[in-house]
Amino acid sequence: MTRRISWTLLAVLVLAQICYPLTTGATRAGLTVATVVLGWLLSVGHALLSRGPRVAAALVAVATGGGFAIEAIGVATGVPFGSYDYSGELGPKLVGVPLIIPLAWTWMAWPAWLAAVRLTRGATALGDGATGGSAVGLRVRRIALATVGLAAWDLFLDPQMVAEGYWVWRNATPALPGLPGIPVSNYLGWLLFAVLMMSALRPLAGPTAGHTDQRDHPMIALYLWTYFSSILAHAVFLDLPASALWGAAGMSVTAVPLAVTLLRARRGRDSGREDHAPHRTGVDATR
Repeated sequence: MTRRISWTLLAVLVLAQICYPLTTGATRAGLTVATVVLGWLLSVGHALLSRGPRVAAALVAVATGGGFAIEAIGVATGVPFGSYDYSGELGPKLVGVPLIIPLAWTWMAWPAWLAAVRLTRGATALGDGATGGSAVGLRVRRIALATVGLAAWDLFLDPQMVAEGYWVWRNATPALPGLPGIPVSNYLGWLLFAVLMMSALRPLAGPTAGHTDQRDHPMIALYLWTYFSSILAHAVFLDLPASALWGAAGMSVTAVPLAVTLLRARRGRDSGREDHAPHRTGVDATR
């Protein structure tokens, strides 16, 4: 049931994202809002159905609530991202922040966290609740992978949204090469908030957030789809080749090892099936 609902929402989300380059103006802005809402429903719904209300509530509190708070602070003070203003194209605002913006933090925070857990799953033989240096090392690795996995997404997101005029920076220097209009402080702010978010998520969510299983396949697929489709969209359809390169490099820290891990796991399962398959010879082989 959990996987069926999650796969269905993911399919609708993918369809909406495929339609994005085919639209313009108000239609594209509306599609952007719809996509973010779908992403929020997908991640929060998956957390609720797969792990229960505590995990879903922790995700909403940390990512949605925390995302709104940090954005409100950012708009009011310029800390930690830099000084920026949102246009009116993304729907209603509260204290200068469009209400869909914290939903976007939530949308990608959950798959980024699960991707990090999946990459460190071999280390859970030590025990997610173990004490000592091994447990601390495991937590640090997970937080680091999840932080980079989320924050690097903005190397795609911000150039795309700025190009559409959904927000504008008052002072966009210094900027990364090829990405004018967005200050480096923005990406550093994403890293700061992402590490705070990922550090808080696991303690609030409880032990079930420290393990992955087959129910999480839609979220892993969402993370990898976001990575590979963003590279293609920016390089080919959105005329943003620099962000395609920066995003590909940044998100590769988590996405590429994740893809390799999944491929190896699949090959291992296939080899196991072949090793245990019955071998027939003679007349039986022709039946």
